[in-house]
Amino acid sequence: MSMIKTQKEIDLIKESCKIVSEVFIYIKEYIKEGITTGEIDKLIEDFIISKNAYPAFKGYKVQKKAFPSSSCISVNEEVVHGLPGKKVLKNGDIVSIDVGVKKNGYYGDGAYTFAVGEISPKKAKLLKITQESLFKGIAMAVEGNEVNDISVAIQNYVEGSGYGVVRELVGHGIGKNLHEDPAIPNFYSAGSNQKLYEGMVLAIEPMVNYGTYKVYQKNDGWTISTKDEEPSAHFEHTVLVNKGKAEILTI
Repeated sequence: MSMIKTQKEIDLIKESCKIVSEVFIYIKEYIKEGITTGEIDKLIEDFIISKNAYPAFKGYKVQKKAFPSSSCISVNEEVVHGLPGKKVLKNGDIVSIDVGVKKNGYYGDGAYTFAVGEISPKKAKLLKITQESLFKGIAMAVEGNEVNDISVAIQNYVEGSGYGVVRELVGHGIGKNLHEDPAIPNFYSAGSNQKLYEGMVLAIEPMVNYGTYKVYQKNDGWTISTKDEEPSAHFEHTVLVNKGKAEILTI
């Protein structure tokens, strides 16, 4: 499968990405103390279906396991792949919501970490640095660069700010499949020397921990959490590589 998309494919990816961005605008008003992560997930699922699209994560298989929910909702020390359920949001929490949309055979993917009520300065700075690192990476997503230019820009900003950047999970290409080549690490990797070309579509997604970069998988078989139980943030955009400035499709 070509990593370089046709204009028709790009247009279809843009449709799915537009719904992803609309999900975050829609769900923001519901991110309040007292709501459960399961209730948030149901709102997201209903919204995506109302757009004649499908929640891409629902039923998505990893090593023969199918993800049971329409979104990944990860709270505080949970990094990614949190299972929505009975957990109630509290004032001071941070909650990362990762959403995928499939429409007309093509995918869009994005993530945003929300503050619940008033959060601590510690958590506020973590969110700020993580989101800024995403834009540092996006600025490198131009023709002529390599994947590592994205990766190093994110890593240098995150680690230079005193935080840990997760190693076990990476960004990815996207199109007819939710996860395509190339992998987009948020840290330098000797193998990440894939050249970038106009027409490539990438999901760039730094996962940043307040403390150690080390993580572990919880007993539910999905949720990834920080080893030291310190908070983590996650921001993601799907972007189109151009000759000049990258175009953010999930904004």
